[in-house]
Amino acid sequence: MEKAISSPLAVAAFDALAADMAGLGVTVGKMFGATSLMVGSKAIGCLQGEGVAFKLGRESTAHATALALPGAALFDPSGMGRPFKDWVVVPLADAERWADLGEAAIEAVR
Repeated sequence: MEKAISSPLAVAAFDALAADMAGLGVTVGKMFGATSLMVGSKAIGCLQGEGVAFKLGRESTAHATALALPGAALFDPSGMGRPFKDWVVVPLADAERWADLGEAAIEAVR
């Protein structure tokens, strides 16, 4: 799989999200070969090209809301048509929603 390249704008928005979420116990680490938002040893989100993939839980309202956003899709880290059903990639165009989705992802892993 070819790694999704993130623009400087996407990286800056992700970094701002990570800084905003630090007060909630979120740290930055690596998962899926990507810069990730972590709660303890669990990934709740990761930078994926021009968006952020969030672990929201496939049955959650947050998952349905995120997937309904224009350009959002299930996260398929392998690029081989095997998406993670609990994860949704939300594009940079909806970066203003990332913090709320990050908080929903924290709840999903607790």
